[in-house]
Amino acid sequence: MKIAILGATGWIGGAILKEALSRGHQVTALVRDPSKLSATNVAVHAVDLEQPLVAEPFAGVDVVIASVGGRAQQNHGLVASTVQHLLDVLPNAKVPRLLWVGGAGSLEVAPGVTLVSSPDFPAAYKDEALAQGEALQVFRAAQTAINWTFVSPAAEIYPGESEGPYRLGGDSFFTDANGRSRISVTDYAKAMLDEAEQGTHANQRISVAY
Repeated sequence: MKIAILGATGWIGGAILKEALSRGHQVTALVRDPSKLSATNVAVHAVDLEQPLVAEPFAGVDVVIASVGGRAQQNHGLVASTVQHLLDVLPNAKVPRLLWVGGAGSLEVAPGVTLVSSPDFPAAYKDEALAQGEALQVFRAAQTAINWTFVSPAAEIYPGESEGPYRLGGDSFFTDANGRSRISVTDYAKAMLDEAEQGTHANQRISVAY
């Protein structure tokens, strides 16, 4: 497929880029600073998310995968605004699908109770988690022809290679047999590319953990 990765020089975006290339997809990297991109055989477009998006870099793309946290620019407001900009622009580029790297904070630990609202949620990640929750609400409220999927990682996403099969969930927070919610960035990237290829979770949030 032709895949555009927004935020391909970030930690998670870079793992997704590596996985997409390993599967033989044709990849376009949309990044703030093209000089930071070391991958070869990748088309590159400079994109500043603080400026209006245009359709041209997305032309001919089958699916866009967006990894936007706002932390690098210290601007978490970019998260929800980027969702809206993509939903506005991608139909003009005739892009049918958008996959979004979401957060775990909006997962429910009880009906109507989110992980980010729990008292022991790390303060350092709270602003980003709240921003990702706002992004999810933008998706759910949108009247759009775009087929979107919001992909929440486990509460612990960390560097490392594949550790084996992952599980998919929905809006509910879930853990492994040891009571931990965890996924390596490599297996998260695998889950993202599996969804890109299979397209089985249209217009919904899914979650990925062991």
